[in-house]
Amino acid sequence: MTGISDRIMKRLRSKGRGKWVCTPKDFLDLGSRAAIDQALSRLAKSGDLRRVGRGLYDLPRTSGVLKRPAPVDMDKAVAALARRDSVRIMPDGIAAANQLGLTNAVPAKTSYVTDGATRDVKIGNRTVRLRHAGPSVMAWAGKASAPVAQALRWLGPQAALDTRVVTTLKRKLPDAVKKDLVRNSGGLPSWAAPIAHSLVDPQIATP
Repeated sequence: MTGISDRIMKRLRSKGRGKWVCTPKDFLDLGSRAAIDQALSRLAKSGDLRRVGRGLYDLPRTSGVLKRPAPVDMDKAVAALARRDSVRIMPDGIAAANQLGLTNAVPAKTSYVTDGATRDVKIGNRTVRLRHAGPSVMAWAGKASAPVAQALRWLGPQAALDTRVVTTLKRKLPDAVKKDLVRNSGGLPSWAAPIAHSLVDPQIATP
């Protein structure tokens, strides 16, 4: 058991404190599922790693200001959740729009969309809402421009009439993300596709 525990900790440390949330699935190359579960349980009980949710663990960094373990990185925890449950997960529209500076609205609850079941999941001291979304939305999962597509869907058709949307996205988005949005613009609502194309300058347009 010590051998498996040591190798688990070595892998966690190699990722950096606070930079990776893991699940038992991430260590199945080291031993049986039962052995991995037992090793992770013991490491959490000993304080060598932190359990942040069911089957979710991290090696927390210490907050320099508060002098205590920093909160878990929610995006990394959700990525681990997706691996654990073999589902796809993306931020929902309001969160994406807020992160892109397109709205000051803040979601009342941390929320994501998924091709899995709708449910609430406890991560750290927060409750995360996973809301089932259809194929047209989840087709964006894994794409660099997915947050932009999500934000535009949340804003709705009025976004096409607001010049601040294009101005903000032009300023904030890397060229690669703009090109990815144009490349996948066929998956956007009809009113949003022109917004995507307006973001790309001729010199960086996709072939």
